[in-house]
Amino acid sequence: MAKAGMEEQSSYDHVLTAEYASLIAMEFGRNPIVNDEAAFDIYPPTTHPDPSTLPLRPPIVTIMGHVDHGKTTLLDKLRSTSVAKGEAGGITQHIGAFSVPVPASSGEAPKTITFLDTPGHAAFSAMRARGASVTDIVVLVVAADDGIMPQTREVLDLIQQEKITAVVAINKIDKPGVDIEKAQNALLAEGVQLEAFGGDIPCVPVSGLTGKGLDDLVETISLIAETQELRAERDGDIQGYVLESKIRKGLGPVATVLLLRGCLKPGAHVICGTHHGKVRTMLDSSDKPVKAAYPGMAVTVTGWKSLPGAGDEVLQGAEANVKKAIANRERKADLEGTMEDLEAINEQRRLERDRREAEEASGASVNNHQVEQEQGPKELRLVVKGDVSGSVEAVVDALQCIGNKEACVKIISSGVGDVTESDVFRAQVAQGTIVAFTVSTPRSVEVLAKQHSVPLISSKVIYSLIDDIRSHVIQLLAPITETKVTGEANVLQLFDIQLKSKQTMKVAGCRVANGVVEKSKHVRVVRKRETIFEGHLDTFKHLKKDIVEAGKGLECGLSIRGFDGLEVGDLIQAFEKIEKPGIL
Repeated sequence: MAKAGMEEQSSYDHVLTAEYASLIAMEFGRNPIVNDEAAFDIYPPTTHPDPSTLPLRPPIVTIMGHVDHGKTTLLDKLRSTSVAKGEAGGITQHIGAFSVPVPASSGEAPKTITFLDTPGHAAFSAMRARGASVTDIVVLVVAADDGIMPQTREVLDLIQQEKITAVVAINKIDKPGVDIEKAQNALLAEGVQLEAFGGDIPCVPVSGLTGKGLDDLVETISLIAETQELRAERDGDIQGYVLESKIRKGLGPVATVLLLRGCLKPGAHVICGTHHGKVRTMLDSSDKPVKAAYPGMAVTVTGWKSLPGAGDEVLQGAEANVKKAIANRERKADLEGTMEDLEAINEQRRLERDRREAEEASGASVNNHQVEQEQGPKELRLVVKGDVSGSVEAVVDALQCIGNKEACVKIISSGVGDVTESDVFRAQVAQGTIVAFTVSTPRSVEVLAKQHSVPLISSKVIYSLIDDIRSHVIQLLAPITETKVTGEANVLQLFDIQLKSKQTMKVAGCRVANGVVEKSKHVRVVRKRETIFEGHLDTFKHLKKDIVEAGKGLECGLSIRGFDGLEVGDLIQAFEKIEKPGIL
C-alpha cells in the first residue's frame, strides 16, 4: 500500500473505504466488484411535452420584507383573520399559506391566489429563501414610515439572484405624515426599477390596517399571473414541497404541503426524504377538510409515519414503490452516516498515533496532552426543541453563529415537539441546556430538570432567545478586569512611630493630590512610573485621628500592610478593580 502511494492508509488501525479497497485489489491485478447497485427511487413526473395545453393554476405569491413592516397584518386583511394578534411579539415565527379568491368576470372560472407568509426576522433567512424557491411572484412589503431596512435588501438580492417577478407594496400609508415618494426614491436608489420611474416593477400603496389599496394589489398580482401563463397537471402523481411540519395533538406528525403538480387525495402514498405515509386527511388553512388538492394549493397533510423536514420534496407513488424507495433512501443515509463516522474514527486514530509518537520522542506525559486538549473553546451545549421543523432549523442556524474562538454554542440535538424527559437526560449527560422555542414544558419535566440541575430556557420570540443565549455564552468567557484609580497621594516625609515593646513603625506623611484615598481600596506604590508594590493600607490617620478616607489637599499619615520600603517622592494610588463580562 505504501508503495502504491497509500502510505497514510497503510496503518494497521486504518479502516478502508470501498474506494481504497478497490484500489488495492487493482494493484494485485484483480477486478473489484463493489456491491453498490443503482438504488430504486421515486422521481418527479416527467415534464409535459406541451405545457400550453395544461390547465391554469393559481399563482403562488410570497409576502416578504423587513420585520414589523406589516406583512402579517396585510395578509390578515386579505383573509380576514387575526393571526398577527396571536404571534409572539407580533412577529411571524413560521411559514403560513392560504388561498384568496380573485373577483372574476361573468362567465369566467373562479380564480384564486395562494399566499405564503414568511418570517421577516433575520434568523429566518433560510425559511424566506425556501419560500422564494417555490414562488411565482414576490410581494416586497416596505413600510412608508421606515423605508429600506436590512431584510429589505436581503429580499432584493434574493429576487435578483432567483430572477423572480416582484411587486412592491408600500404599506402603512394610513399613518399621518408618511411620504410615499420618499420610499419610492429609496427603492430606486437600491436599483429597483419601479413603473413610476419607467421600470417594469409595479408599486402599489396599501394599508394593512384599513385595507386601502388591497384590491389594487390583488388585481396587479392577477394580471402578472395571466402574463406568466402558469400551468400544471391537475391529475396524476403529485410533486410538492413541505412548508412546515410539526406534531399536532390528536393528529400526530402533520406537514403543510404546497402542491406544484398533480392531484392529491386521501389514501395516496407519499414520500418525503426518508419519511413516508399514507394520506389520512387533508385540511386547508381554516382546518376544514379537503377532498382533493390541486396545483397551487397548500394543505395540511396527516398520516405520516414520522415527521418530514421543512423544504423537502414530496412525491407520490404506489405503496410497494414507496416502501422500496424508503428502504433504499434509508440505506443510502446510513451509508453516508457510516462514511462520516469512518472518517472521524480514522482521524481520531491518526491523532492518537501522532500523540504516542510525540510522547515517545519527547517523554511528554499523557496528562500534558489532556491539558492541551482541554484548551479548546468553551461550549454552551444546547438541546433545542421547537413547534415546527422550519423554525427549529432557523433557530439552530441562528444559535450556532453565536460565539468566538474562546466560547461558542454547540447543538447536541434538535427536534419538534414539547420538552420531554429524554431531553432532560440527554442534556444532563452532555452538561447542556434545554432551549424550548414556542413549545411548552410539562410540569413533571420542569421538576425533573430542576432535580438534575439542567437549565431550561423558554422563549416565544426569536430575537429574545438569541439575546438570552448570547448572555449565557458571555458568561463562559473570562471576565475583563479593569482598574480605576480613585485617588492619589504624594509621600512628603517619613516618620518613625514608637510602638509597644520598643518597636517602631515607619509612617509616610502624605498629601492627597487627586481624588479620594479610601482605606478600603487597593493601593499601589509607584516609583519612577513603575509599580513596585500592591496591597492595602494598614494605618490611616489625620493628625492623631483614625480616618477611612481623605480628599484632595488633605494631609494624612499612612502605612501599607506588608511593605516597609516607602521613600519620599513615591506616589501612592488608591484604586478599585472592576470586573466586566467578556466580549463576543
